[in-house]
Amino acid sequence: MSSSSYYAPPGGLPPQTQILTDRAVFTDAYAVIPKGTLSDIVTSRLPFWEKTRCWVLARPLSGFAETFSQTIVEVAPGGGSKKPELDASAQAVLFVVEGNLEVTLDGEPHVMAPGGYAYLPAGSNWQVANTGHEPCKFHWIRKAYQAIEGIDTPKAFFTRDQDVAPIPMPDTQGRWATSRFVEPEDMRHDMHVNIVTFEPGGLIPFAETHVMEHGLYVLEGKAVYHLNQDWVEVEAGDFMWLRAFCPQACYAGGPGRFRYLLYKDVNRPMKLGV
Repeated sequence: MSSSSYYAPPGGLPPQTQILTDRAVFTDAYAVIPKGTLSDIVTSRLPFWEKTRCWVLARPLSGFAETFSQTIVEVAPGGGSKKPELDASAQAVLFVVEGNLEVTLDGEPHVMAPGGYAYLPAGSNWQVANTGHEPCKFHWIRKAYQAIEGIDTPKAFFTRDQDVAPIPMPDTQGRWATSRFVEPEDMRHDMHVNIVTFEPGGLIPFAETHVMEHGLYVLEGKAVYHLNQDWVEVEAGDFMWLRAFCPQACYAGGPGRFRYLLYKDVNRPMKLGV
C-alpha cells in the first residue's frame, strides 16, 4: 500500500511455495482480476515509452466489454513518453496512485501527485515524464470519443481527488457518495471516470442493472460485491470488469472506508447493428 492510501501494484513474483488457488475469475458477465495477479510476469511494454511497463486491466473484447481500455502504467525515474497516444480518436483520463507524474499538454507542464486527475481530449498534444527519484504509477483509461454534431468537444482539465467534494447519494446519510470530476449533464463528455466512496456498513441496496459498462479499481478498503449471480469478496488493488446489464451491488466490509475508481460510458444514443 502506498502512503497516499491509493493501492498500487508492487510487482514482483509470488514464491514457489504459494498455492495456486486465487480469486481470479472471468465469466460471460464479469471479470475479477485480484491484486495478486498483477505480478512481473504479466506486464506489457508499449512503443515510444521509455523505462515503462504496464498492467492491462481491460481492453475491448468481442462478445464482452466494448468501449474502453484501462491500464496501470509504471514509469521509472527518467522514463516516460513523448508520443504516448497513437490513436487520434482516443480520449484519456490519467489518475495517479503513487509517485509524481509530469504531464505536458500543449507545451505546458503539470505535475501530478497521488490523487491527481487529468482529462485529455481526443487529439491532444501531450507527453508524460517521471522527473522524480521514485517510480510513478497511474491509471490510463482510454475511450474512442463519439462526437455528436452540434455538441462541442470537451476541454482538457487537471484536478485532484482531494479537491473534489464527494456528493452523497440520497437517503444514505453520507454512507455512499460519489466524487464526480465531470457534471452528469455535460453532454460534451461520453464517459465518466469517478471515485465512489462507501463508509463502513454502506451499501448499494439493490442490484443495479443498466446499459453502462464498468471498470472498477479498488483504491482502498474491502467489500463484498454482488456480480450477476455471485457474491465476490474484493479488496484494495482488485479490479472488476462488468459487462453491460450485469447485475451489481455491494456491502462495504469495513473497518475503513471502501473506495474505487469507476469508469462508465454515458450520454450517447445506443448504436444499432454491428
